[in-house]
Amino acid sequence: MHNFYRQAKFLLSCPSLKGCPDDSGYEVVFAGRSNAGKSSAINTLTEQKKLAKVSRTPGRTQHLVFFDLGNDRRLVDLPGYGYAKVPDSVKQNWHQNMSEYFDNRQCIKAAILVMDCRHPFKPFDQMMLDWCVNSQVPINILLTKSDKLKRGAASAAKLSALKAVSDLPSVSVQLFSSLKKEGVLDLSSYLNQVFEMSDEN
Repeated sequence: MHNFYRQAKFLLSCPSLKGCPDDSGYEVVFAGRSNAGKSSAINTLTEQKKLAKVSRTPGRTQHLVFFDLGNDRRLVDLPGYGYAKVPDSVKQNWHQNMSEYFDNRQCIKAAILVMDCRHPFKPFDQMMLDWCVNSQVPINILLTKSDKLKRGAASAAKLSALKAVSDLPSVSVQLFSSLKKEGVLDLSSYLNQVFEMSDEN
């Protein structure tokens, strides 16, 4: 089966909203704590090992990175968040940029919120959830590193996450493993639906 996301190409990297592409078309953002496996998830989805750079220093990259899928569709790798060693000034800058991005960017169609399935719903994850809900952005929670848990424990983690977001609108939850390539089809199907729904608008 053809993987549409294999055609993803690096478009640009920018430190703030001012340098972003025109606010048109359709964007799906990938957000998550540093070390949650966000970049690895993008690389697994696109079958490109080096498309999204996996930083050896978590929290170091504070740029928004855009990947072009063609036809005015983009994936966006948001800066990782929640790493203790990042200076306060960087944290404040991150908070301001993310707030502006979600408040002002009209072309965001969905967010993939990446969480380590063993440590979900940290305060920064909740902040990101709140931003998305307030901006009416649908969310797919990607519980990564599911290979680190036995099948029963992974299923329990998913059920627990579903319960935690049961009162929120337009939030789905899935398990994902970049190592085992598990959950890739589910993620692709979700993204396909988002882009197809966008086409109807």
